[in-house]
Amino acid sequence: MIPRIAEAAASYPWPDKYRAWPGPNSNTFISHILRRVPEIGVELPPNAVGRDWLGGVAGVSETRTGAQVSLLGAAGVTVGARDGIEINLLGLTFGVDLLRPALKLPLVGRVGLRDK
Repeated sequence: MIPRIAEAAASYPWPDKYRAWPGPNSNTFISHILRRVPEIGVELPPNAVGRDWLGGVAGVSETRTGAQVSLLGAAGVTVGARDGIEINLLGLTFGVDLLRPALKLPLVGRVGLRDK
């Protein structure tokens, strides 16, 4: 998996750009790697600002089990089997994880069963 992570890191499209909000930032970098190496099997927590920055309008979710639509990280929706249903607004995430029952709340993160 290490060579794939290195390849994903090298393919990061914004290596010389950083903006705390809405992105791209350090969480955007990790999210980019997670989207390209799904065997890692994790997603960033809901309160990780910048994880929703896609650089475009639509893409695959971090877990690669769903889809995400985002307007430059400022507003968007993510729906997926392992992602649940999330609404992202101004860097805040509101959502429900149906697979491992939990609420995803701004600033707090997950409330419910622990994530993997």
